[in-house]
Formats: sequence, structure tokens, C-alpha cells
Amino acid sequence: MALLLCGCAVGPDFHRPVAPADAGFAPNPVPTVSASAVVYGGAAQHLVSGQDIPFDWWKAFQSPQLNALVEQALRANPTIESAKAALRQAHELTLAAKGAFFPTVQASFSPSRNLTATGAVSPASASGNPYYTLNTAQVSVSYAPDVFGGTRRAVESQQAQEDMQRFETEATYLTLTSNVVAAVIQEVSTRSQISATEDIIGINRKSLEILRNQQRFGYAMGIDAAAQEAALAQVEQTLPPLQKQLEQTRDQIRALVGNLPNQDVTETFTLASLHLPGDLPLSLPSKIIEQRPDVRAAEEQMRSASANVGVAVAAMLPQITLNPSIGTAGNSMAAMFGPASEFWSLVGSVTQTVFDSGTLLHKKRAADEALIQSAAQYRGTVITAFQNVADTLHALLSDADALKAAVASEQAAKVTLDLTHRQQQVGYVNFLTVLSAEQTYQTAVISRVQAQASRFSDTAALFQALGGGWWHRAEQQTAAR
Repeated sequence: MALLLCGCAVGPDFHRPVAPADAGFAPNPVPTVSASAVVYGGAAQHLVSGQDIPFDWWKAFQSPQLNALVEQALRANPTIESAKAALRQAHELTLAAKGAFFPTVQASFSPSRNLTATGAVSPASASGNPYYTLNTAQVSVSYAPDVFGGTRRAVESQQAQEDMQRFETEATYLTLTSNVVAAVIQEVSTRSQISATEDIIGINRKSLEILRNQQRFGYAMGIDAAAQEAALAQVEQTLPPLQKQLEQTRDQIRALVGNLPNQDVTETFTLASLHLPGDLPLSLPSKIIEQRPDVRAAEEQMRSASANVGVAVAAMLPQITLNPSIGTAGNSMAAMFGPASEFWSLVGSVTQTVFDSGTLLHKKRAADEALIQSAAQYRGTVITAFQNVADTLHALLSDADALKAAVASEQAAKVTLDLTHRQQQVGYVNFLTVLSAEQTYQTAVISRVQAQASRFSDTAALFQALGGGWWHRAEQQTAAR
């Protein structure tokens, strides 16, 4: 009966969830080409359906400095080593769990020197000497046949935990590389805003100089010069927060590559350091659950919970153990190997819990609820994954339109500002008109710079949302060797 039952395991058999039927990223078809603008980083981007994603997706930005920074982060960031150690730990625990399939063999040797009490009825030794030596050597075996598959379910659960940790490790790689790229783009954006703000400060200082000259010859009033001074001070006030943000971004970059704040990195980034990729991958909806490491990790968590139900069921069934042992005993080392010194025993037991106040039943019910919980968490992770991709696609298209509009707005504001300055110099417009044109231009410039950075950020976010090509990481490492 035991041999027949060894082929089955109690509890539910896990089946991988299938991709959601009719899944998509929007109620209506998503445009495959974005808008373009006549400015750096304003080229149109094309979404290529079904295109594969490389592990080193950040190389699409064609920046040697960025490539070097990411490679340094992958070598030195402690989160990578932590994830690798966690994966090795999970693997060792899986091997430890598989050990339950095999017998446990223990060997023992017990030498002793003894004195028989003088009042004993009979001496312990044949010679009558109250002093005697006893050496005992024994080999014991303990084995619990996996009749109902409880051990197999426990190993299955631990294997699922190891696989879940493997996908979490891949997610660590993806998160780290995405954070490095995001920090670089943030540095680009901040430097661009600082440069634009410094240009705006220069324009305001020039306007103030013109007003003071006009005031000196009676063509402008003091209140106009005072208002321009206030406008200049307002613009200058926006510069320190940007400089602070730049320093904090540089601190973040140093930390991401494993450096302390005083250990600077040689790479610095401006807008010209990055190239906007023209072709972007767009994975099929059915591939998302295969490509997202968080979805795969949630799937393995569900598989572990399913196996734990089997473990709980097996604990409610009879527990069978076998305990054979064999050994020798003698008054000397030579006597231990004689035919009369051998002994052995074979003990088998079957234990069935009769009453435990419902402990095992409640543990089984808890395992059932854990399976329901993990299934719901998996569905939630899938929904979030599709939402991430959809949000990124909408941002890609919308921010391309925003950059196009921002460029047009900046050009129009610049023309208006130049004309207003000329009219001011000949006295055709008052200072309030000039101040309004300056403020409009300042807002347009900052908006354009931010829109440029958003296009790079959206591109990086798309690679991350689609899984980042982690399935090619092993190939990348093999090629590097």
C-alpha cells in the first residue's frame, strides 16, 4: 500500500495562471507614433509591437557615461549582493528540504568504565572483578516514508520560495538600473533648468540695466526700476532650490553606485549626453505576465501557498516512521567484533493524531485562506502591471505632445519678448508690458526643459514597465565571460 501511495501527494496540484483574456493597454488602440518637435530630444518615437527587450536596455540612450555608471552600480551597489545572498540562502533551504526524502543515519560509540556495587547479587563480569569496561558501537537509521506526499509538498513549497527569490533578484537588478537612469535624467533636467534660469537671470539683469539708463535720462520712473529689481530677485530666488536638487541628485547617484557622499563619480550629464531612442518595444499583452518579475514572483508565492495546503493535509494523516539500528558491544575492542557481541533492532511506528482541539484542522483552514490570499495578490499584481504599462504609454504620447506645445509656446514667447524690448527702448510700451512678457517667457522656457526631460523619463519607464529584459541577463553574463 505504501508503494502504491508514494505516487500521489495530497493537496491541490498547482497550475500556472493563464494570461487575462482579451487583455490590452487601453479601451481604444494606442497610437504607435508620437508627436515630434524641432528641439533636442523632440524626435518622434515609434512603438514596435512584439519587439524583444535586451537586458542592457539603457544602452538605447547611446551614452557611454551612462553605460559606465550602470555597470559600476551593478558591481558595487549592496542591494545586488544582498539579493544574491538571499537567493543562495533560498537554494540551500531547498536542498535542506530535499534531505527529508532520504534516511537519516547516525553512528555512535560509547566507551565506559564501570564499578559493580559490592552488594550486588551477581557481578557484572564473568571473572567476578567489580571493575569492568563496556564499549558499544551503534548505527541507527531514521526514515519517514513520504506515503501521502507531505514531504514532496514541503519541498515544492520551498522550491517555489526559491524561485520567488530568483524573480525578486531579477527585480532588484531592474530596479537598480532604472533608478540609475532616472537619477541621470533628473540630473540632466536639473542642469538644464539651472542653465535656463541663469539665462533668464541674464535677461532680467539686462532689462534692469536698460531701465536704470532710461531713469538716468528721465525716460523711466524709479518705480519701474524697483519693479524690475523685484522681478530679478524672484528669478534669482528660484536658482538655489535647483542647485540643492542637483547636489541631492548627485548624492543619490553616488549612493546608487556604492559610493559615500564624499566619493564623487567622474561622469556628469547634460541633455547632450543622452540620445532619445527612436524605436521602442511594445510587448504583446499576453507576454506581460511572463516578462514582469513582480508578476512571476507573485505566481511563485501562490505556488508555495498551494503546496502548503498539501503539507497541512498530510499532517492530519497517519505519520509513519522506521527506526532500524545495528551495533556491537563488548568488554574490549577485540570483543566488540565477535559473533556474540552483535545486536540489532527494527522498530516501526504509525502515529495518528486523535485529539488536538482542532489544531491541525485550523492550520489546514489557514493554509486554504493563505492560498486564496496569494491568488488575490497575484491578480492585483497583474492588474498593476498592465496599469504601469498603460500609464507609461499614455505618458509617452502625451509628453511628446506637451513638448511640441512647449516648444511652440517658448518660440512665441521669445518673439514677443524681443519685440517688447525693442518697443520699450523707443518708449512705445510701458514697463508692465515688458515684465509680463519676461514672465511669460520664463515660464515657457522652464516648461520646455521639463518636457524634454519627461520624454527621456517616459522612455526609461517603458523599459522598466515591460520587464527590462531580465530574461537575457544570463546570456549577457555568459557573453561577458
